[in-house]
Amino acid sequence: QVQLVESGGDLVQPGGSLRLSCAASGDIFSITAMGWYRQAPGKERELVASIRSGASTNYADSVKGRFTISRDNAKNTVYLQMNSLKPEDTAVYYCNADIVPRSTWYRGTSNRYWGQGTQVTVSS
Repeated sequence: QVQLVESGGDLVQPGGSLRLSCAASGDIFSITAMGWYRQAPGKERELVASIRSGASTNYADSVKGRFTISRDNAKNTVYLQMNSLKPEDTAVYYCNADIVPRSTWYRGTSNRYWGQGTQVTVSS
């Protein structure tokens, strides 16, 4: 079993900052990629940012220059630093990770796991 536990969501004023964290634990051999998605009411879930094991990153155009994704491989944790927040950033933010389970490491294949989501609300 693998668990992803997110934290850091909150209510913040426009222009403010938040830092989200997501820690993976359990049956982990390796993590090839981690990322953040978000889903606003009435909208589809969208990619916010992702980071691979080699530290290459990818961002949605809407957050480039404002959000920064990073990871601590020793802690199996991914972070999302969000600056200059806007009301349109309001959403439930979900962490995901592509993990090769320890129990099936010999297959070399990864499974995608999701966290439970954390609410970010940007409002005055």
